[in-house]
Amino acid sequence: MSNTSMQLNRRDFLGLGAVAAVGAMGLAGCAPQTAPEKNLGETGAATDAPTAADWLGVEPEVAEGDIVETLDTDFLIIGAGTAGLAAAGAAADLGLNFIVCDKSNQVPETREYLGGVDTAYAKANNVTIDRPKLLNELTRYASGKCNQKLIKRWIDDSAEYVDWVTEVMKDAGKEVMLDMPPAHATGGTDYYVPYVQHLWEPSYVPPTRNDVIAERLAGQGHEILFEHKMVKLLHGDGKVTGAIFETAEGMKQVNAKNTLLATGGYAANPVMMQALQPSAVACCTASSFNPTCTGDGIKAGLWAGASKDKDAAPMVFDRGAVAPGVDAGYEGTDESAVFRGNIFQENIGSQPFMKVNRHGQRFANESTPYDFVCFAATYQPGGVWCQVYDSNMMDDMVRFETVGCSRVVPYIEMGMTFDEYTAASQESGILMKADTLEELADMLGFADQDKDNFLAEVERYNGFFDKQEDEDFGKEAYRLSAIRQAPFYGCWFGGSLLTTIDGLRINENCQVLDEGLNVIEGLYAAGDVSGSFFSGNYPEYIVGVACGRSSVEGRHVAKLLAGAA
Repeated sequence: MSNTSMQLNRRDFLGLGAVAAVGAMGLAGCAPQTAPEKNLGETGAATDAPTAADWLGVEPEVAEGDIVETLDTDFLIIGAGTAGLAAAGAAADLGLNFIVCDKSNQVPETREYLGGVDTAYAKANNVTIDRPKLLNELTRYASGKCNQKLIKRWIDDSAEYVDWVTEVMKDAGKEVMLDMPPAHATGGTDYYVPYVQHLWEPSYVPPTRNDVIAERLAGQGHEILFEHKMVKLLHGDGKVTGAIFETAEGMKQVNAKNTLLATGGYAANPVMMQALQPSAVACCTASSFNPTCTGDGIKAGLWAGASKDKDAAPMVFDRGAVAPGVDAGYEGTDESAVFRGNIFQENIGSQPFMKVNRHGQRFANESTPYDFVCFAATYQPGGVWCQVYDSNMMDDMVRFETVGCSRVVPYIEMGMTFDEYTAASQESGILMKADTLEELADMLGFADQDKDNFLAEVERYNGFFDKQEDEDFGKEAYRLSAIRQAPFYGCWFGGSLLTTIDGLRINENCQVLDEGLNVIEGLYAAGDVSGSFFSGNYPEYIVGVACGRSSVEGRHVAKLLAGAA
């Protein structure tokens, strides 16, 4: 086991900043035309009859004669991502009769980070988590719009899941490590930054965690039914009894005593995004989501009588690098709409260098969770910002020591160069480099008064560095940097949309709730299709909590059905 000496190779990290093909990463979902908003009522349930013009649409009708095959199972798992495979892994070990279906033709992309509380690896590094503080910190992120018992489920059960998956990964030759950045105040104030993130080395090199679990399932005699796109759930009288899938052979029906939705969120559905997540759309320039996450499970759940979180909860990272003059938001308005940028994650965007708007002025503390500057940019022209730094940037980033997947210090220590780190924006020609700040201002598109503002802002910021005090926004002194040493660099950014984490309301056992917040018999949800955990944002300083909670929720459902929870 590794601990503070991260064993990641540079190629793994640099691959995260690659240029994404817009046609692949920005695929739109097969959704109806959009309406301004869907009325979800006080509980988040659909309260008016849907029409073909809104994002929810009308539940499809499938004639009995169109069903070409019918299967029966005790436990139907819809989705073979993080939550679904965690459920399947537990179901296989516990001897459940189950079927896994997924709309894709392979295991979806795996986010390699995984959050676990008080694991064996944390204990080996003398790390102790303040569980009540963690519970209340996550509740604070969500402004109380969450189910604390559900959050506690992840806190209490995550160590057991990490133990299980670690043994599985050892068979693939991968060792776990606990990511332990130095302890410090973050974001201009004191956030609780617990060490909960685990990685398996070498990370982002196949097979990934979900690949390994899928291969293990195959070895146990359990086949994943790929290219099975859910059409609708089978439901009636407050009960779900399976689902119907569209396949290459025709419509197939799976009858099930219990059904788990693990279909992901709706980030790849621009119709739903524009209706439900206008703030995220207003600050995003790039896509970093799984193109299969088109909200199918959420819509099917609502058609079956489920309720949904009322407030949006996007996961947005500040890494959508774009050319000067490009605005945030979609190109287009319907299901074919795409974001305008094609760099899905340029990681240097998450470093706390000086950031200015199109008027050349700072507008926020740059040392905050990833999405803070993104949302702050919705109050700025074009919803974008420009990040500026000088030739000392590598030394600056060592001092910054950020948290989570923007943490770059280990890679610098391994010899990573600035050119490697910013390869995507350099190859695209959107990272500007100049010998003078005046020349840089011109290259970045500042003109007239905006250029004067920019030059004055740099001078003021340099003064803050000299005094080691940010008089405007209270950024920590150790995250200030001078902009004096040529060459100078600048690049425009918007947000990069990873996923949505508001979904169907569930209780602490992951049972889906109806509009009266009663359990819908036979229906469960886990991962991004489910809600009740996050609200408004992704709690970025609780690193790996998204994959961690998805895994724990999926595993808990299987254990519950097997009587082992």
